[in-house]
Amino acid sequence: MLDFSEEERTIQSAIRSYCAQMIEPKVLGMEAGTESIYPVMRDMAKAFGLADMARSLVGSGAAEGGAADRKAEPGGRKSRMPDSALMSILVSELARVCPGFALAFGASLGLFGGAVLARGTPEQKQRWALPAFTLEKIGAWGLTEPGAGSDAFGSMKTRAHKVEGGYRLSGSKTFITNAPFADCFVIYARTEDVVRSFIVERSDEGLTTGPAMKKMGMHASPTGEVFLDDVFVPSERVIGGDNASDARQAARSSLQQERSSMIPMLFGMVDRCLEESVRFAKSREQWGKSIAEFQLVQEKLAKIYTARMIMHSLWMRQIEAERTGVHLPAREASASKLYAARAATECALEAVQIFGGSGYMTGSVVEMMARDAKLFQIGGGTDEIQILRIARELLEEG
Repeated sequence: MLDFSEEERTIQSAIRSYCAQMIEPKVLGMEAGTESIYPVMRDMAKAFGLADMARSLVGSGAAEGGAADRKAEPGGRKSRMPDSALMSILVSELARVCPGFALAFGASLGLFGGAVLARGTPEQKQRWALPAFTLEKIGAWGLTEPGAGSDAFGSMKTRAHKVEGGYRLSGSKTFITNAPFADCFVIYARTEDVVRSFIVERSDEGLTTGPAMKKMGMHASPTGEVFLDDVFVPSERVIGGDNASDARQAARSSLQQERSSMIPMLFGMVDRCLEESVRFAKSREQWGKSIAEFQLVQEKLAKIYTARMIMHSLWMRQIEAERTGVHLPAREASASKLYAARAATECALEAVQIFGGSGYMTGSVVEMMARDAKLFQIGGGTDEIQILRIARELLEEG
């Protein structure tokens, strides 16, 4: 697959137009925290008919129970979210306008909603996944802890103790996207013998969240802590049911999907950096001519374009694999994220350099991109963890 179809490009153009008209004017307010991102998300969901897509998705998935893998279609392809290419286009276009907005959107739908949809019981899908996909509820996905980042399971201190009718959870999670405002949470906790995942609601007694953290970037995406003080969670909120298997593999699967989903976001960011840089280079004059005529500026533009081209190829490969039912190895998701995160950070900084002083000012698109890109080298598994995973799998095969 070399590119999107004509129909998909038409939809992409329509989404880009909507984002420019309805979301971009609100970016400065969302970045400053003076305008909530969630009403903007809900307006967007209505405009794009995401609720109808969600009802179709959850309605078909609920009939399949809590199986980890959904039914195979003719030819061996597994059913998945309808129009997954279109959803990735949406995320990419959101990232072109505001990466923080795209991140919060993806965390609620992809991480929280996706986790419940993939392994939840039919009742859990209807009660929690559907409201997340329709944006009626905002979800958060809680794995990382203060002392358990890369070693998420080995150092996990959040505990779930079996009691009559359910479990009592105690512990904390940190750096959780949407945590300060989420309505519901997927929380991973260690029992006596396994790790389980639980659906916890904000109204549950003993659950509290901290204020939105102040961060280097992703200012539009609220990040915070989750505190669990002997929170009672009934058995029907164990994802997949009380007899579900260890949740560690489910969490790893979610992380792999998160890494893959970062590619369209990072592509969108680099695409915007290239667009802004070309425009500025043509219009900015020094010594009586546009800086686009300077070879050192041309080198920077060529570097950004090359990264954009490679990311586009990685993105198309992912979509084609989904459409044909080809399973890509975990190391490929790690390699794609590793390359794209590093390249996006470098490209955003090159864009700032092209803009000079105006690119360094708060409110500049390229300044936002430079701040926001760095997160992808840390979140979803650091660059160093991706390198170790890639090398480990290669050596194990050998």
